[in-house]
Amino acid sequence: MPSFRNASVAKSGKELHAVIHKPSARLGLINERFQHREDIKFREFCPWGLKADCAPHSGDGDCKMLHFRRIIKPHTDLSLGDCSYLNTCHRMEQCKYVHYELDEPGVEIDIERAVPVLPVGSPLPAQWIQCDVRNFDFSVLGKFAVIMADPPWDIHMNLPYGTMTDDEMRAMPIARLQDDGFIFLWVTGRAMELGRECLAIWGYKRVDELVWVKIMQLQKLIRTGRTGHWLNHSKEHCLIGVKGDPAAHNPGINTDVLVAEVRETSRKPDEVYGLIDRLSPGTRKIEIFGRQHNARPGWTTLGNQLEGVRMCDPAVLQRYNARYPS
Repeated sequence: MPSFRNASVAKSGKELHAVIHKPSARLGLINERFQHREDIKFREFCPWGLKADCAPHSGDGDCKMLHFRRIIKPHTDLSLGDCSYLNTCHRMEQCKYVHYELDEPGVEIDIERAVPVLPVGSPLPAQWIQCDVRNFDFSVLGKFAVIMADPPWDIHMNLPYGTMTDDEMRAMPIARLQDDGFIFLWVTGRAMELGRECLAIWGYKRVDELVWVKIMQLQKLIRTGRTGHWLNHSKEHCLIGVKGDPAAHNPGINTDVLVAEVRETSRKPDEVYGLIDRLSPGTRKIEIFGRQHNARPGWTTLGNQLEGVRMCDPAVLQRYNARYPS
């Protein structure tokens, strides 16, 4: 049985811990923004796909869900069935297989789904730097709470972009970007083991793993893809690492599975930004190996496919101009 003195010390320690970790009023307001909003318009995709297939099952024949219609062109051969790649087909103007579009009045292309953003404080506009990340001086950027990277791993496949060797990945100076925080590292194929190795080298502890389950335009699981050797890959993995003691964050409100539609080659689902925003709202975030479509408010994006340089943070811009005067 602990002595009176030890019991008092333990009680004081618990009270101090409770005070230190009590959510602030600001954090409470942030968390309220996660609540469900009734004014958000949401429409499901009809499980029958086509309106003609849906009609016999919809009762009054007025299904309010989203439907698709076939795109029939002079060269389309209905007997061949659906194209394996649908709206991601690189040869749509010549492809003889069946393709689809949304069957909505006045809508000729697929609806661009808005990504929920958590407006905390006054985030800076999207910032980016076109550079070769292999030799860029990360120290000019300062520290970040969240890092996301989608490296061009050398996975021994013919890819429409350049790749980095294993040693180049191991040598990345990621440590300069972060003292405390999270890293989201996309991996695929043989890079899953290498990614874990890189996290350890960079000073991170792998704490979780996000799985992106890929669906195609018709909202069904992809069964034939452009990746995979022994099996067709219908998912991708994102390793999540932690370093130090991250500041205020929100554990336990996201799941480890994203179900989202595929788009261009190597493009990741925009839903991951909402996930990161909920985990670490109102903090500095950086994406490495990004492209122009990745640029967004509150984020700094680095990559060799970006359009020049756009920096809005005066302190970072001053350091950048001093380091790269040309």
